[in-house]
Amino acid sequence: MDNFTWDKSRQARTGVAEAVFCLGKHSKDLQAIIEFNISNESSVLLTRLEQEQWLALPLELCEKLDYDSHSKTAIFNCKTTSTLQQGICIVTAGTSDLSVGLEAQRTLVFNGFDAPLYPDLGVAGLWRLMEKIDELRQYKMIIAIAGMEGALFSVLAGLVAAPIIAVPTSIGYGVASGGRSALDSALSSCAPGLLTVNIDNGFGAAAAAIKTMRQFS
Repeated sequence: MDNFTWDKSRQARTGVAEAVFCLGKHSKDLQAIIEFNISNESSVLLTRLEQEQWLALPLELCEKLDYDSHSKTAIFNCKTTSTLQQGICIVTAGTSDLSVGLEAQRTLVFNGFDAPLYPDLGVAGLWRLMEKIDELRQYKMIIAIAGMEGALFSVLAGLVAAPIIAVPTSIGYGVASGGRSALDSALSSCAPGLLTVNIDNGFGAAAAAIKTMRQFS
């Protein structure tokens, strides 16, 4: 008997396809989930798939998956068309935040959305953000990703008309360790139009952006 129950109607019901959160799952359970989707010719996104879990899968399954070790995501049978929906972008404060940004980006692409990624625009070098601000103002929704003190969230929200989804990351040390300082900054921001998801939750930010954009498509 399998240790999972697949939610086949999640995309039709919620607008976002079911994804597999791999952290803590046994390799045999992951194998069973992947084989289930292969047999049903369905698409699946796997998140938080550590490289050790990936390497523990049978080679024939690995060859069927598009695995990205940086974002710790894998995709099987992505059915998106060549024309992806526009309107969302992703901004990271630092290069260290890229893994979370890539998780959000691959989640968006899996669900049919183009999501250009603007890396390393943190406020420690504010000119970097200002050089791109006119481009960023063209988007309908922006996912902003930052660790340390999370200053990017408030600064960016005060410069653009689009709503900002803030993703605090666990990048930091000392009082910023674990992402709590960035989370507190996002939640206590005085900039209007700023929404916040949990620490390192690139998938959750992407899901929120997808649901919002689909209300108007």
